[in-house]
Amino acid sequence: MLARYLMIFAVMFTVSACSSDDDAAMEEQATLGAESTTGPVGDIYGDNGQGQGAAPGTQADFVVNVGDRVFFGYDQYDLSQEARDTLGRQANWLAQYANLRITVEGHADERGTREYNLALGERRANAVKNYLIALGVDAGRVTTVSYGKERPAVPGSNDTAWSQNRRGVTVVE
Repeated sequence: MLARYLMIFAVMFTVSACSSDDDAAMEEQATLGAESTTGPVGDIYGDNGQGQGAAPGTQADFVVNVGDRVFFGYDQYDLSQEARDTLGRQANWLAQYANLRITVEGHADERGTREYNLALGERRANAVKNYLIALGVDAGRVTTVSYGKERPAVPGSNDTAWSQNRRGVTVVE
């Protein structure tokens, strides 16, 4: 969500920096950019072109309206209450779109060996998968993959970055 606002801000800043004979058209463009995600930003977030946000049943809809990730403690793969709440919303959303398949990605922070983190990422992905199945999601719709520490969401070697990189991410296929 933060990335969406940053992108909108960047577009508005760029538009306001341009010189044009028609300032009214530029102001309208900037206003539309704040309300809608059409164009390149819309392509990223799956805007339906009506300024109403992400198109239903898309990854963008899932991210914006449900939440695509859960976080884990250091060297853990058990689900917190917050994670279970997020997965409950995911299961409800997936029930609405029964034809969609998902992949659950397991991730770890940079500490530990590559092999250890791949195994930990796998346990995290399976914890998410098993909980979604327990909530009624058909097991045939869910695959898992572990990336270990290979795909950090936040660069850095500190507690803040590490806490964001210890995650399970649900990706709509």
